[in-house]
Amino acid sequence: MLVIGVAGTELTAQERAWLQHDAVAGVILFKRNFASRDQVAELSAAIHAAAPRPQLLCVDQEGGRVQRFRDGYSALPPLQQFDAIYRRDPQAALALAEEHAWLMASEIRASGVDLSFAPVVDLARGNRAIADRAFSDDPQVVAAFTRAYVRGMHSVGMAATLKHFPGHGTVLEDTHFDDAIDPRPLDVLRAEDLVPFVAGIEAGADAVMMAHVAYPAVAPEPAGYSKFWIEDILRQEMGFRGVVFSDDIGMAAAFSAGGVKSRIDAHLDAGCDVVLVCHPELVEESLRAVEGRALNTAALTGLIGRGALGWDGLLADTRYNDAQSRLPPATLA
Repeated sequence: MLVIGVAGTELTAQERAWLQHDAVAGVILFKRNFASRDQVAELSAAIHAAAPRPQLLCVDQEGGRVQRFRDGYSALPPLQQFDAIYRRDPQAALALAEEHAWLMASEIRASGVDLSFAPVVDLARGNRAIADRAFSDDPQVVAAFTRAYVRGMHSVGMAATLKHFPGHGTVLEDTHFDDAIDPRPLDVLRAEDLVPFVAGIEAGADAVMMAHVAYPAVAPEPAGYSKFWIEDILRQEMGFRGVVFSDDIGMAAAFSAGGVKSRIDAHLDAGCDVVLVCHPELVEESLRAVEGRALNTAALTGLIGRGALGWDGLLADTRYNDAQSRLPPATLA
């Protein structure tokens, strides 16, 4: 029900206590939690040792400016770099995107972390938060890249998470800081932003992350706590049977639901399986907020990574160096 954030590179006594709570199903890691490959592996092991049940360890390792683990990891290019290659040679671009997914997932799994929240399947249409994190502005091109990226992640035993449903790429506002309202009707969203999500679901994507964006022509509340978007569109119309994550409830656009308890209740009542509480200062209040709710932490066990090589095995894999050399160069901001 909750995936929480922790403050630093080692667990505190308070954080070990949080992991005992029945509602905590995982931990999301950020740049603040990273010092080295060895340290990440030690932190991952410490989280598992401190919790009485399996924990899903997550990170955002998309590439470009959204890459939390850096020193000792491949400098992954942002997804939009593949668009120019696609215009010249679509098959080569799709093969490189699949290689990007394989390389990213291999390194994350070798670190003892289960899941990178990827791929971004929003359209590259000017959103401040998405920008070069998206493959393209063309829905069909993004759909093709989505299928390739899901395939690459699955080949390493990592679950794929499509984000940010039903599409965050067209509105200008960054939901970390502002409310975002997309006025387009449902038929336009079906023909554009939803196309890559349909492709990803057909490719076997395991999870979807919701957007903190409101689409008032479709439903009055933001998608993350909209029963219409989660139950009617994603579950029933699109047939998705995987795990639904909220986006971080510490983001400004989530404040429209009210305080911490109201935000958590709104997302869970609308059909989210898991709420992301990325800010450690919100965890205590979030744990109080879920007291008395029915728990379903077992829903996340299918997302726990499978078949990791470990760093020694990965470094000895000839594909590893080949993949690094084939990808476009990247400068991490």
